[in-house]
Order: sequence, then C-alpha cells, then structure tokens
Amino acid sequence: MAQQKPFQLVDLFLDMMATERGASRNTLDAYRRDLEDYSAFLAEKSLGVETASTEHIRAYLAVLAKRHLAAPSVARRLSAVRQLHRFLYAEGKRKEDPAAVLEGPRRGRPLPKILSIDEVSRLLDTAHAAANNENVSVTEQLRVSRLVCLLEVLYATGLRVSELVALPSSSAHAEGGTIIVRGKGNKERLVPLGEAARRAMKNYLKLLGKAQAGVSRWLFPSFGESGHLTRQHAARELKALAEAAGIEPRKMSPHVLRHAFASHMLANGADLRVVQALLGHADVSTTQVYTHVLDERLKSLVRDLHPLTDD
Repeated sequence: MAQQKPFQLVDLFLDMMATERGASRNTLDAYRRDLEDYSAFLAEKSLGVETASTEHIRAYLAVLAKRHLAAPSVARRLSAVRQLHRFLYAEGKRKEDPAAVLEGPRRGRPLPKILSIDEVSRLLDTAHAAANNENVSVTEQLRVSRLVCLLEVLYATGLRVSELVALPSSSAHAEGGTIIVRGKGNKERLVPLGEAARRAMKNYLKLLGKAQAGVSRWLFPSFGESGHLTRQHAARELKALAEAAGIEPRKMSPHVLRHAFASHMLANGADLRVVQALLGHADVSTTQVYTHVLDERLKSLVRDLHPLTDD
C-alpha cells in the first residue's frame, strides 16, 4: 500500500463525512481546521496521523490546555481526532485506534440563552414600525420589509439561520400553511407557518418584485456567491434591530430566536416530541435542554398556588 500524506488522510475522512454523513460546509470547515491543527502538532514531532500513538494524542491535549482553550473547544478537537482515527482504523489505514481509550473533559450543557415574550414583542413592534415608515427610500423599505420577514419567519418556525436564509422563493406560495425545510444531513421536514409570517412574506415579495427584474430562486436573494443572504448579514440586521428596540445586541442572534421559539412553545404547553420535530433535532435529548423553562414554570405554580407555601 502506497504511503499517504497526513493531509491526504484528513481529506479522505472529510470526503466520507460529506458523502456518507451529509456534513454541511460549515461542519466540514470546522473539522478541517481542528484536524489541520492536530496534524501540524504531529508534524513538529516528525509524525503523521498514520503513526501517532495514544501518548502523542495526550501530548496534543496537554498543548491545548496550555493554550487555555475552554473545555468545549478541547472536547470538540478531541471528537474530531477520535473520529479521524476511528475512520482510519475502519478503512484499514491503521492497525489500531490510538484515540479509542481517551476521555474528553467533562462539561455541563449550558442552558440556552433566550428572549422573553415581551422582548420578542418589542422586536416585532420595532420592526413593523420601521416598515410602516413611508418617508424612506425604496431600497430602505425593501431592507426593512426583508427584516420583518426574517424575524416573523424565524420566530414562527424556529429554523436554523442557515435554513432560513436558504429558503426558496416558492416557500412564500406554499399551500396548506406549511413549508418544506431542508435541514442538517440534507433531510427535509414540514414546518407550519403562521398567518403573521405568511403575511410578512407576501408584503416583502411584493416590494422585492417591484425592485428587481425576474423571479429569484431564493426568498432572500443577494449578489453574493451563494445567491442568497448570508447568515452573518442576517445576524447583523437582527443585532441592529435589537439595539433599536432597547435590547442589548449581545443578547441577540438568530440562534437566540430559535431558542425563544422552542422555550415559548414548551412553556405554553407544546409536547416535547412536537418541538423536536419542528426544530429538526435527530435526538429528543437535544430538545430536552429547553425543558428548563417548564421547571421554572412548575416552581412558580407551586410557589404561587400551593396552600402551604409561605407568603
């Protein structure tokens, strides 16, 4: 068997992640960064991923600790290293898996940051007030209308921001009040869309139709490489809106609105499995992090309603 260079083995692993597991471009980029860092460490010792031992991997983890990386970052790097070596062993590129016996740093799952219902209402009110201002340019009207659409759809559906910005324009004309969303692993799911979100889509597309020639493939078209609005641009727009609504911008992100959707649904009686399906989580344990809102709700009910609770 011809000797393969370390980066070629990493490329083989990434090809497998893309073709067999449907990993997204962002996931692949993250794996590549982590594994190139690991490979560079080994190269300094005249080693490669095909010759590294368990002790070499432990030495790499010690270097990460000296860099003062947070436990989640170290755990992510170790996960990438583990998966690489497991792949090399399964493919016969190595006779053993040196990472199999290693354990990562223990880490508690942090509770998700969420906005209150009042804060979401302030965001919506601020966005709609800006959209109703007729004393602005057509370009600004379109921008604000797009922002209203982004906000309404995101809070109505709990979509990942990558799913949101990549919605096709046909979503605005979906029948039955549902849209088809293509999520992680290229899996599709049906997501209900409320009346306010459908109305925001309709108003935005009306302005978009006046501003551009022809119909775009995307609901949120852009001149960038992807053809649609980027995640980063959407996040910046939402942070600016938060500041206008009197909410600290650092509290605001598309993912925080996804958290708010899930938490508010559960707090108002939605079934955990339903929320799991709406969010596109493969495992219900991922969704269970949101049940902290139910814990707080139950505590307040006991505190306020139990006859033996002290005043």
